[in-house]
Amino acid sequence: MAAGHSMEAARWQAMLDQARARRAGRFRRVEPRVTARAFILGLLSGVERKNCRQLAEEAGHARPGAMQRLLRSARWDAAGVRDEVR
Repeated sequence: MAAGHSMEAARWQAMLDQARARRAGRFRRVEPRVTARAFILGLLSGVERKNCRQLAEEAGHARPGAMQRLLRSARWDAAGVRDEVR
């Protein structure tokens, strides 16, 4: 890998880490916070279909349950996260 590509990847990783740190307080528990990170990385990945099953597989999960719980019933400040993204 060329040095420029690794520097670009490092810059993206740093930006994602900063965004994750800002979002951390929006989640009541650590599990949804970790799942949200995996979900976002899945959305940014080259996965062709962006559904819970495919995103879970991309994250290394055997089943999509954690991704589905994040969207269905996890307690988090969705409006606050939306505002952060904007």
